[in-house]
Amino acid sequence: MPTLANRYRVVLIVLLIFAGLLLSMYWAGRVAEQRTWTERSQEARGQLELYAQTIHTQVERFRSVPALLALDSDIRKLLENPGDRQLRNQLNRRLERQNQAAGSSVLYLIDRQGNTLAASNWREWSSFVGYNYGFRPYFRDALTQDSGHYFAVGVTTGIPGYFLSSSVKNAAGEVLGVLVVKLELEDMQREWVGQSGILLITDALDIVILSNRPAWRFRYLQPLSDETRSQLVAARRYAEQNLQPLHSRRLQRIDEDSERRQVDGPDGRHNYFWQRLTLPSENWTLHLLQEPQLVAANIRSYRLAAAGVWMTLAFLLLYLAQRRKTRRVEQRSRQELERLVEARTRELRTAQDGLVHAARMAALGQMSAALAHEINQPLTALRMQLASQRLLLDSGRSEAVREGLGQIEGLIERMAALTGHLKTFARKNPAGLPQRVRLDEVLDQALQLLGPRIRSEAVDVLCEVSPDAWVSGDSIRLEQVLINLLNNALDAMQSSSVRQLRIDCRRDGNEWRLSVADSGGGIDREHLDQVFEPFFTTKPVGQGLGLGLAVSYGIVRDLGGRLEVRNDAQGAVFDIRLPAVEARASE
Repeated sequence: MPTLANRYRVVLIVLLIFAGLLLSMYWAGRVAEQRTWTERSQEARGQLELYAQTIHTQVERFRSVPALLALDSDIRKLLENPGDRQLRNQLNRRLERQNQAAGSSVLYLIDRQGNTLAASNWREWSSFVGYNYGFRPYFRDALTQDSGHYFAVGVTTGIPGYFLSSSVKNAAGEVLGVLVVKLELEDMQREWVGQSGILLITDALDIVILSNRPAWRFRYLQPLSDETRSQLVAARRYAEQNLQPLHSRRLQRIDEDSERRQVDGPDGRHNYFWQRLTLPSENWTLHLLQEPQLVAANIRSYRLAAAGVWMTLAFLLLYLAQRRKTRRVEQRSRQELERLVEARTRELRTAQDGLVHAARMAALGQMSAALAHEINQPLTALRMQLASQRLLLDSGRSEAVREGLGQIEGLIERMAALTGHLKTFARKNPAGLPQRVRLDEVLDQALQLLGPRIRSEAVDVLCEVSPDAWVSGDSIRLEQVLINLLNNALDAMQSSSVRQLRIDCRRDGNEWRLSVADSGGGIDREHLDQVFEPFFTTKPVGQGLGLGLAVSYGIVRDLGGRLEVRNDAQGAVFDIRLPAVEARASE
């Protein structure tokens, strides 16, 4: 049964997880909101820069037109002789043609008193000819500063326009009058109607002069003082237009030019993302208002993602805590298990060493009978020699005795060599590091041990081994491998009519390849991949444990080489590949 402390611990963990969930969702919402507003600010600024470039290009096309036309000699002549009707009619037609060529709205010439002498619209009902525009700021700026620009609603036509002016001077540099070009931006404003968001252009007084929403036009963003209203009326800047306020309240500041505002617009109260961009050359400001629908969706997505991450982290921490708790319990059993594994490993190594020794002793047992016969011959000869020596001693033939003793010594050395090989081969754990070994010497020792069997079974041995075949290995262990391969070859040829044992040694790159081939018909193809597996044998029951080739394979591998098997036209071929070493100069 769970204790009261455990219950309190579970309740505390649940409360912590829930509190972390709320905090993570709140934090993710704030991050998402800030990031989304920043992205929207960058997008809106890019959009405003495109609008600004369009406006700037439109205005710059005509900025130099008044100054260039002011250099015309006929214009100066008319200003000097305003009563010349023929020159005035001629100039009206020229301004009409030049206005059509330039693509502006109206071109007109004003004298120093503000009276219009000639205009491109002289044929129309809204002709500027004869009207006085001396009250306009663009006229006064041109007189005092040589040029001017001004946005206002046309007094004559009632159509808003942007006025660019330039003074006309005589040769002495005196101002004779002013040349003005009017640009009506209505076409550009109509092109914006289909754009997303609400686009506003305000002048220096924060009055909306252009918009893609007509209802928003001629509304002021900042309150106008009585003095400013008087100046606007005096300049007739907005003619008969009734200026209305556009009330708004800041909700959140994003950056210097971006904020969220609540706006009481013509179509009701809405929250907008409000972006600004200043046009210093025209002293205007571009505004882009967009409804922030996507922000809420992004915040919701971020909060869901944060909730998922937090819950994953919480469950991971719980899992790690539980794992840490169980690790203490497992550690003691693991240590005990490691001790058991080490003990079993030692037992397996001992068993492996026993199997290797058993395979060696099995091979030794196969050779023992033949070696006993081989040793019996010199023993018989030795007894006969000893009997002969007694007779020679009795007859006093000392030289013959000395010669006989030499023969006896040769017989004893032959018996010592045979028994020495047996004793070395039977050694259980050959010691020593890898050494430089001559393959022909190791092969001679192996053939000497198997010599009685080879002769008794009438096997023809073809041996071709170079005396330069030096390898890195262990002579005793290599001798065991060779004896095992040679014994297998002899076993394979017992029922063959042709018994031929071929031993060949060749250099192959950085290796020496020693091949042992027989004429026993070869190994079945389906067994080629199994011959080096422990306890696999094709011999009849009772004639082999199937360990010889497995042990030989391990010995060659431990010496840094490879033991391979294949078939040729006559029988099986076993290839021993060992790393080659260079012979010493003295060898």
